[in-house]
Amino acid sequence: MSDPAMTRFPVPDVEDLPEDIQERIVQEEADAGFIANVFLAMAYRPSQFRAFFQYYDALVEDTELDRAEIEMIIVAVSGANDCLYCNVAHGALARIYADDPQIAEQLISNHRTANVSEERRAMLDFAVKLTENQAEIGEDDFERLREHGYSRRAIWDIGSVAAFFNLSNRMAHLADMRPNDEFYGLGR
Repeated sequence: MSDPAMTRFPVPDVEDLPEDIQERIVQEEADAGFIANVFLAMAYRPSQFRAFFQYYDALVEDTELDRAEIEMIIVAVSGANDCLYCNVAHGALARIYADDPQIAEQLISNHRTANVSEERRAMLDFAVKLTENQAEIGEDDFERLREHGYSRRAIWDIGSVAAFFNLSNRMAHLADMRPNDEFYGLGR
């Protein structure tokens, strides 16, 4: 049996949630075949659930990045932040979108030695630097990304995904959010 969605706060019953959140959860379950625990955990605070997933949707739908790049950023940032939930859940998505069964563990362990292109390494270096040493981000970091073909909008998107998942990682730690068992085997 799967761990609870989170251990530090009560997990709401889906049928007790506002209708729009119930609909989102039902749709996500239909798409994935299971309810990712992040939906149950974030539903603890319905107004924050709505804001969280509206921003998440914008990050993955209105972007200059492809979905593999987004998931790679999430996993590299989550690896730097020691976030079990996002490492496991988005590690599965990274494996699927990159069509690479080993990429997640490589990114979690050390994105600098992962089997990725130089362009993607520059992207990941920027995202992890924004996570670990944000005050040191300078024009040379932007120039390196431009040299690797990233537009201003793409650089914004890299930073936005990294920043959002720094928030997400901290919320997962706060709640002791637990990954679904299903994520561990996806994309292998």
